[in-house]
Amino acid sequence: MLFLTRLYHTCHSHADKIALEFIEPGQSRPLSYGQLEAAVQQTMAYLQLLGVEPGDRVALQLAKGLPFILLHLATMRLGAVSLPLNPAYPPGELTYFLSDSAAKLFFCEAGAAARLNPADLPELAQTVLVDSAAPPEFAALTNSAAPAAAPPPLPGDPDRTALMIYTSGTTGRPKGAEITHGNLTANLDALHAAWGWQPDDILLHVLPIFHVHGLVVALHGALHAAATALLLPGFEAGATLAALVNRRCTVFMGVPTIHTRLVQFPGAAEFDLSHMRLLTSGSDRLPDDIFFKFRELFGHTLLERYGMTETGMNLSNPLHGERRVGSVGLPLPGVEARVVDPETETELPDGQVGEVQIRGPHVFKGYWRQPDKTAAAFTAAGWLRTGDLGLRSADGYFTLKGRSKDLIISGGLNIYPPEVELVLAEHPAVAASAVIGCPDSEWGERVTAVIVLKPGGAPAAGEIIRYCRDRLAGYKTPKTVIFVESLPRNALGKVQKAELRAALCGS
Repeated sequence: MLFLTRLYHTCHSHADKIALEFIEPGQSRPLSYGQLEAAVQQTMAYLQLLGVEPGDRVALQLAKGLPFILLHLATMRLGAVSLPLNPAYPPGELTYFLSDSAAKLFFCEAGAAARLNPADLPELAQTVLVDSAAPPEFAALTNSAAPAAAPPPLPGDPDRTALMIYTSGTTGRPKGAEITHGNLTANLDALHAAWGWQPDDILLHVLPIFHVHGLVVALHGALHAAATALLLPGFEAGATLAALVNRRCTVFMGVPTIHTRLVQFPGAAEFDLSHMRLLTSGSDRLPDDIFFKFRELFGHTLLERYGMTETGMNLSNPLHGERRVGSVGLPLPGVEARVVDPETETELPDGQVGEVQIRGPHVFKGYWRQPDKTAAAFTAAGWLRTGDLGLRSADGYFTLKGRSKDLIISGGLNIYPPEVELVLAEHPAVAASAVIGCPDSEWGERVTAVIVLKPGGAPAAGEIIRYCRDRLAGYKTPKTVIFVESLPRNALGKVQKAELRAALCGS
């Protein structure tokens, strides 16, 4: 049963159950499944009044709130394509996304409209201003449309595009990944089985909702299970811990930056999370020390998993079984995974590093209007070339070793940045690091460590190099150390190494 069909039935069979609750300072706004369905139907009528038809792209650059969720669900219910956009995108980037997608409608925050120059926006997209902080005003806006006598039929074609999310653009201009109704459903079904989602689950949602992690894995996951999602507007460690305890939440999803701040929060050990059943980590590698510190403080072993914009989730440590530090676990139900030599694409023996490739019904349809790049992303046998390096252990667990484009080749030898970064993380003065390869006339690439120091830390570059040399082979040891105030990260905290290379290596 497709995700939207299942959600439609849930809204009728669990009409009085709380689907969403928005928690903000001094107030809480719950919405039952029955109310959610009524609001989605009214939003559908409003979108039809604006001329939305099946296949149209509807761009949403809105804050995390009810208007975004209603527009997103209503767009997909109409057979149109939901296009979430990061609220932080400046006008120049918006021009690209709206032009490339040929969006018919563009919803943005009323408060952000002043920075938009209509002359910079494509004529095709009709701009609609929304105040996400005032749901009654949004309801008044949608109520301008007369509700349909009967709602349009639910999308029944699993191959129809439901969602388009632009990739980060680390290999060029961002590409619109087309995710179908069938892709969404296959991934949600796999996670439902692997993670034991239940209707009595309560998810605390602190992630952005313009990305696969927050939108599909977390929000869709809760709705798919007829569970309840409590939504905080953003992440703050104290408020998050208090909500997990006071609201008896059972599920929490975060990224390494979030988990690091939770374990560093003063008095963190005083928060009793023994009632929780699942806490996950993803979007970047979880440092080993945070893995162990989290378990020590809260009594829970974080469940690491691996996914992509183009696929949703692929691999996961088990709900019941060993959650292996440093590993992203085993293939989810219905997912095939292998490690190949990126040159010959022959499968490698266990223990050897190569490119991780993925195949399954959850893998995206292709890149919007880019058939050449779509073709290049897949092998003839339908395996998706992820661009991620990793290895598989003899018992089937996968461990990632970084992006293939981040691989450093110095003097003809392969160097995997995460291996060096793990050593740097153990230095008492290092708060964060990123290891990149910069062009070098002698070695081809020079191992370069970009480091953020902890307050009060002031080691010299030479000390850092000596520290690494004592723990790593000489060819893996950084030849250059650069100290910075912060590392460039995307919305989910992943370090953007392409930006570092461009800024520090001249490439």
